[in-house]
Amino acid sequence: MTDQAHMRRAIELAAHGRGTTSPNPIVGCVVLDASGQVAGEGFHAYAGGPHAEVVALRAAGERARGGTAYVTLEPCDHTGRTGPCALALLEAGIARVVVAVNDPNPMAAGGADRLRRHGVVVETGVLAEEAERGNTEWLTSVRLGRPHVTWKYAATLDGRSAAADGTSQWITSPESRADVHRLRAEADAIVAGIGTVLADDPRLTARRPPGDETPAAGGPGLSPGGARPHGDGVAAARPPLRVVVDSDARTPLTARVLDSRAPTLVAVADDAAAQPLADAAEVVRLARRRPYGIDLAGLLAELHRRQIVSVLLEGGPTLAGSFLKEGLIDRVVGYLAPALLGAGAAALGPAGVATIAETHRLEFEDVTPTGPDLRLTARPVPLKEL
Repeated sequence: MTDQAHMRRAIELAAHGRGTTSPNPIVGCVVLDASGQVAGEGFHAYAGGPHAEVVALRAAGERARGGTAYVTLEPCDHTGRTGPCALALLEAGIARVVVAVNDPNPMAAGGADRLRRHGVVVETGVLAEEAERGNTEWLTSVRLGRPHVTWKYAATLDGRSAAADGTSQWITSPESRADVHRLRAEADAIVAGIGTVLADDPRLTARRPPGDETPAAGGPGLSPGGARPHGDGVAAARPPLRVVVDSDARTPLTARVLDSRAPTLVAVADDAAAQPLADAAEVVRLARRRPYGIDLAGLLAELHRRQIVSVLLEGGPTLAGSFLKEGLIDRVVGYLAPALLGAGAAALGPAGVATIAETHRLEFEDVTPTGPDLRLTARPVPLKEL
């Protein structure tokens, strides 16, 4: 097998940690013995647990000596809740390390240099683009100093998110709604506007169908032989933080988003009246900004301070338009139902576009059926590519 094939397997392994590793990255590792046979593999399953390299090295044992390690992210060179992975690779006697993506975190980077100084052959950039796509939330957080934001919406084919009388349940199918809960389970925070809270009274929780063991929920994946990868188990994923953007402090105490199923943060404008939410939610005050009401970049900075790496934006069209206008949306996931309304609320509100030349351009990343619907995934096209 080629370097690319082994790295692709490492990328597959890394995906099994999606939803449980935050604020750490997802990482996969494959270890070959000196003859080129797979000796061990592993992934980082949860924050505070053993890193992918350590899991794979434990599985490989003495067979790792003189072998090769394929890692989706540069081995760390610092001591946090676990020791440096670069040191673990050295102690195991690994002779060659193949890395997909260099670590952009200055606190952890340097593992490749340490390995080279001790005579280990290190090659980088193998399937880098593919590995970056899998780890885009964490990489965005480190590089931009704010959480990665995915805007999710559901609409008819003519772009309506609600009928003329305001009803919206249910535009899309049960299969699409189940897929939304998968997205929620993978996110660190779910953000909605006060308009959505008042109109729909959502809980904004992540619910799994009974018996669902999808790897994205945090369960360990299977090795090619069908056995669980070696490791220390998987910790339960923390429930996503629920965030209500409520500039004028109108969230009612009876709102279901204030129940005890998950923690809630209510973001209000700094000049809003006091919000008597008692112990139901934490309130954070941010500068008032137009058109939406609060400083959205300031909100993301506050969430970043709380180690929130990924945000799922489920607010209504006005909030989504404001995020898009400010360049704060990194991915769009749209669920399109084969239905037509002809009237009613649009899925997206004003987003700063006055003429076609100002259109927010995106590129499709994935198109997948979800029951009778289509799930479309797209990312903004970088300005340099326009």
